[in-house]
Amino acid sequence: MSFLEVSNLQVSFPTEDGIVHAVDGVSFSVERGKVLAVVGESGSGKSVTSQAVMGLLNRKATKISGSVVLDGQDLLAMDDKDVRKLRGGKMAMIFQDPLSSLHPYYRISKQLVEAVRVHQNVSTSDARKQAIAMLDQVGIPAPERRIDDYPHQLSGGMRQRVMIAMALLNNPSLLIADEPTTALDVTVQAQIIELIQHIQQVSDAAIIFITHDLGVVAEIAHDVLVMYAGRIVEYAPVETLYGQPQMPYTLGLMASIPRLDRDPDVRLDPIPGNPPSLINLPSGCSFNPRCTFSDQVLDGRCSVDLPDLLPAGEGHLVRCHLPIDTRKAISVQTLAALNGSVL
Repeated sequence: MSFLEVSNLQVSFPTEDGIVHAVDGVSFSVERGKVLAVVGESGSGKSVTSQAVMGLLNRKATKISGSVVLDGQDLLAMDDKDVRKLRGGKMAMIFQDPLSSLHPYYRISKQLVEAVRVHQNVSTSDARKQAIAMLDQVGIPAPERRIDDYPHQLSGGMRQRVMIAMALLNNPSLLIADEPTTALDVTVQAQIIELIQHIQQVSDAAIIFITHDLGVVAEIAHDVLVMYAGRIVEYAPVETLYGQPQMPYTLGLMASIPRLDRDPDVRLDPIPGNPPSLINLPSGCSFNPRCTFSDQVLDGRCSVDLPDLLPAGEGHLVRCHLPIDTRKAISVQTLAALNGSVL
């Protein structure tokens, strides 16, 4: 069994407009020392999945089923109090907005020291030394001085590094990074990705890296899980996903990535339409209204039947009604067009 095993996770929220089916039957696993990238547009269920794993959802207002087994313990079967003991220690999370995640009224030192002392029986001075050492490890210059700054005194990149330091202080075995580079400029994005890559290389932690951009995961991930409308639509090793993606939605994400080796006069090819409402999902395949290949499936099956998530190769799962040979041909043609070659 892998270090983290998520099986048939389902999360829904009751609202005045109806039931929001945020996550529907999601299953995946992560081994220690490996990075799983979870990719998809906003509203695809990525963050809700991670919050369910971390035990951050209000169980009184949320219906959650399935299992989340971390190192042999089913977190969904545990009391909230016991899950809180694990959170910040055995498992930790880096949030996408450090300015709202860090308390604006308290110095960085107070917040980091508290994060240490909640999980370790050490003095305040020892906790401060650990915090300074961790700030230094994540690349904060002059950490002895900057530790006493308030969050607003740091740049966006520095605040994100503080969040990473806070997550790493107690040497977690599971680290979830929820779109940690979204609000940062390209240079700082590269630095943060390099830092997470370094963490993966020097630690034995299992890492889940959540993003909406396939362009940032090629170098960091071992496996990639693509989500759409609360479901997994493709799941594969990173080499397989980039070498022969088979779900039309995955191909659409790839076509939307800006690249320096493309003709600057050629416009990007975005996915048509908008993601569906999670309250009123379309019948059949949820991606059907936006898919440009659904007319190649006989009997209008895409608009009637939900496709199963089926094997398409070793370690490769795809949710699509298109015949596998057709999917492979479309993949070859699409990647050739993206790379500027002609078949």
